[in-house]
Amino acid sequence: MTSVIRGRRVRRLAVAAVTVIATSAGLLVASSGVPAVPDDRSRSTAGPDVRGLRHDVIEAVAHDESAPLRRLAARYGAESQRMSSASRDRDPAAPVNGSGRAAATKGFTGDPARQSVPAGTRIAPPTSNFEGISNQDNRDVFGFTPNPPDPVGDVGLRHYVEMVNILFSVYTKAGKEVIPPTDIGALWAGFRVQDCTDPAGDPIVVYDQLANRWILTQFTIRGFETGGDFYNCVAISTSSDPTGSYYRYAFSSGENFPDYPKYGVWTDTYTITTREFGPEGGYGIGVYGLEKSKMLRGRNARAVSFFINGNRPRLLPLVGDGLLPADIDGTQLPRPDAAIPLVGTQDDDYFYGATSDALNIWDFAVDWGTRPQASLRFADQIPVDSFDSNYPCHPGPRDCLAQPRTENRDRHLDILSYRQRPTWRLAYRNFGRYESLVTNQSVEAAPHLAGVRWYEVRRNTAGAYRVHQQGTYAPGDRVHRWMGSIAQDRFGNMALGYSVVNGAKLEPGIRYTGRRAGDALGQMTLGEGSIIEGTGVQRKKNSRWGDYTSMNIDPVDDCTFWYVNEYYSREGQMQGLDRWQTRIASFRLPGC
Repeated sequence: MTSVIRGRRVRRLAVAAVTVIATSAGLLVASSGVPAVPDDRSRSTAGPDVRGLRHDVIEAVAHDESAPLRRLAARYGAESQRMSSASRDRDPAAPVNGSGRAAATKGFTGDPARQSVPAGTRIAPPTSNFEGISNQDNRDVFGFTPNPPDPVGDVGLRHYVEMVNILFSVYTKAGKEVIPPTDIGALWAGFRVQDCTDPAGDPIVVYDQLANRWILTQFTIRGFETGGDFYNCVAISTSSDPTGSYYRYAFSSGENFPDYPKYGVWTDTYTITTREFGPEGGYGIGVYGLEKSKMLRGRNARAVSFFINGNRPRLLPLVGDGLLPADIDGTQLPRPDAAIPLVGTQDDDYFYGATSDALNIWDFAVDWGTRPQASLRFADQIPVDSFDSNYPCHPGPRDCLAQPRTENRDRHLDILSYRQRPTWRLAYRNFGRYESLVTNQSVEAAPHLAGVRWYEVRRNTAGAYRVHQQGTYAPGDRVHRWMGSIAQDRFGNMALGYSVVNGAKLEPGIRYTGRRAGDALGQMTLGEGSIIEGTGVQRKKNSRWGDYTSMNIDPVDDCTFWYVNEYYSREGQMQGLDRWQTRIASFRLPGC
């Protein structure tokens, strides 16, 4: 969900002085007197001009402890339908500038990383495979059906928690519903910042396996109506039980709307990155560090925030439409002094001004103390194999991927590749000799064919980044694969989940593939598995497909993958034009 706020002043808090230190690795930005220490990389880069980045230190506007979630959910479920103030489609598909037009494209220029031949090995079938939240649940709770769903979830010791626009649900790992689909606002019942009680959208759920806690979040949208502040609403479970009580927090983003919030778990910090819109075309990327130790105890917590001004032409290609924060998998901690990586992507066939195809990496660090110190540094720009994200869509910029029995092109599905950002998550894992980051994005893998470009970036003990491997998964069967999510198990085996569709005969469904850690670089070698094959098509004219899906690792064995995505069925379609469904499944890869 996206919006542009117009006609209102952006209120920023008082900021500290900024020290800019030139180094052989580029420019380091240090705020509040933080020493900016260069890494010991030997190669020299010119580095972008990032002067002017400043940070604010703020406290949570409100915090408290909720009643048990199972009780709040039961109370809300007993109420009559409660209409949401959430807009059902706030995004006109305008990339930053509000034009609503697709960018001019040079046309398909090739993808040297494409894997066009599927592996012959048969991948293991799902071990769990059950139905998640559907849009019919939204109709039952709210009386209307929003689109897209933005399905996301995570797995804990005994439960799986799913969130969509604008509901959440809790399951056992066997798929038994513990808390049925419930208004997200129920989690915030009685909270002092009432904006959080609105079922607003763009939810994220992550499980912090380092602390055995759940984090459930959403942004607020009431500021559009009231002219007041916007908030990131963050709830942290008081135990490993997702149905119990939560410590609840609201952090203000001022009059900037914090669109597309993404979260990452780190050792002492919870990171949020947002795509922020202000008045009169104001645009930029928000980076927030939340004081994790205080939040785990329900204490008043602080946040450190940076704003990267996307209206500066030299910065826009470096942030595009968003950055993903590293989210730790496994129990091997990063080095105590390791910065939190933030990763973005850029395409030279787009109007943001990039001159090459690359990954952009920022280093974010917070030293919590009496006076928090923070730094945000552009760490590296890493060239990658050429890719095309500017997919040829028509008549609108979201009308991209054909469905069977759908003659009107305005009902083709949104590939979302034109958003210059990697897709949830940026999964981090420390293997000792190196740290590994994996993420993905949708691309045009061949003329008028969607594929999933995935990356593994490694950081060595000196703090230097490099692309270890990359690939575009797009077997030559004319099936579109897009909207992916990728992660690694404790041995470095990778699993990639995604949506599939083909205009001739394949309705939107959910599949996955994978590779062993020692397999040929850039290749998904374990064949393709199916979580569910769709039997219906999306008929809503806004063409929206979920903005993200989620591949996660079970903390119990650090081996089992869990994936959630959306699909359509014939039965569901008969109940309404926009009755998407979600599916949750788990599986393992060989050797784990």
